[in-house]
Amino acid sequence: MIIILLGPPGAGKGTQAKMICKKKKLFHFSTGEILRNEVEKKTKIGEKIDQIINEGRLVSDDIIISIVEKIISEEFSKNDGILFDGFPRNLDQANAFEELLNKVGKKIDCVLHITIDKDEVVERIKKRGLEENRKDDNSEILKSRIEVYLKETSPLINLYKKKNILEKIDGMKSIENVNNDINKILN
Repeated sequence: MIIILLGPPGAGKGTQAKMICKKKKLFHFSTGEILRNEVEKKTKIGEKIDQIINEGRLVSDDIIISIVEKIISEEFSKNDGILFDGFPRNLDQANAFEELLNKVGKKIDCVLHITIDKDEVVERIKKRGLEENRKDDNSEILKSRIEVYLKETSPLINLYKKKNILEKIDGMKSIENVNNDINKILN
């Protein structure tokens, strides 16, 4: 099973991803976490990622796709599937991902799009910033993250809607109710 989780910053993707993965025995692919792991392991890709991040650049789609390919080959044998949280982020990644999946005889089963109001995004992120002291949750970076999400990720919603695999989830509900809605879709 391959699931993609989409939604703006603060929509609860990480929270829901953990709950889904535990229940469905899926590997949780969190782009940020995977990149940090590669850097910590000091792999060739990890060294390249570290250099790119230290220079303040974005990690290229090619590097992300090569990591995704590695994860797919390693994790499908150990799990019942993979949940992609924060990937793909743009149409180029989505197209490369689809090519990769075709190559290994897999397909995207479902794209869960968690939606929340723009005002709620700001409130949740501010609260999370205070609770978790995340560097990427300050107001300037937050504005940038929302703009990047709208510009880059929103076209994916249309792509997956056309493919008839997009499921819209109301992220304004409680964590438990959001999870119940997701479980109804996945069962």
